[in-house]
Amino acid sequence: MLKQTLLIAGLTASLLAGNIKMDLNAKYGANNFHTKGAVKFASLVKDYSKGSVDIVVHAGSSLIKGNPLKAVKDGTVAMTDMFIPFTSGGGKVFGISALPFIAQSYDDAYKLYQISKPAYEKTAKRWNQKLLYSVTWPPSGFYSNKAMTSISDFKGAKTRTYDKNSATFVNEAGGNAVALPWGEVYSSLRTGMVNSVITSSASGKDGKFWEVLNNFTKINYAYPLQAVTINLDYWNSLSKTQQDAMLKAATEIEKYQWKASKAENKLALEMLVKNGMKVNEASPALKAELDKIANAVLKDYLDGANSQIKNIFKEYRK
Repeated sequence: MLKQTLLIAGLTASLLAGNIKMDLNAKYGANNFHTKGAVKFASLVKDYSKGSVDIVVHAGSSLIKGNPLKAVKDGTVAMTDMFIPFTSGGGKVFGISALPFIAQSYDDAYKLYQISKPAYEKTAKRWNQKLLYSVTWPPSGFYSNKAMTSISDFKGAKTRTYDKNSATFVNEAGGNAVALPWGEVYSSLRTGMVNSVITSSASGKDGKFWEVLNNFTKINYAYPLQAVTINLDYWNSLSKTQQDAMLKAATEIEKYQWKASKAENKLALEMLVKNGMKVNEASPALKAELDKIANAVLKDYLDGANSQIKNIFKEYRK
């Protein structure tokens, strides 16, 4: 309660001066395309608000070490980005974008996002924050030290996964899922704690996976989302003009960043190959085997889902 009182008092003092300064925690490093997008967003907000809203982006999750939803809810930080499927507290709703093989293209991923957006916004509001924008990662593939040509190749795989569904998927395929913070993945690959990873081309590029692995199989597992939210106390303390400026910037940067994700995927794949990694398409036979597992994962997910989530998938499949 004291923290919230001090937060509101600080906001009031700032707004009396006609402007406000906010910190935005960016999970990944300064060169990551999501972080670059957050910096561009901050610049747009400052421009559109005529300098009255100043957002300072802090890369590398330097402001948050724990749960980003809780940190924004409590006002520990005004704004953050977050990898939605991996965010504790988001429940089944936040897992939608990371379900295997639901989206098979950027167009599919965007359609699913638009249908799911009200559910994301509702969850964010429950955690005292407003969803500003979300951007997909490039499609997740499978990094390993051998080409993945059939389901039998998953046997013996110790795979870093990023949520419950991807863990179930790997385990059902015959591998062993391992939960690890992103900052520990490279060292764990070095030591052999894990020998494979499900993640995007962009993450493999940023993590220099070619130094520890030599294959990337484009299984097109999922198009998971990264979102940016703001604490509602901060949001409600902004003037209508400032809110409009922020929403204008959010709409613009979301559109820009979805295009940037496509460009990042192309660049990252080229860089993987340039550094000696073999990039393989998943064979139709492998995809058919993995589809069976994905269908089982989806059935299990929907069996325990509420009507809102079930309706999302009904709408998506029209």
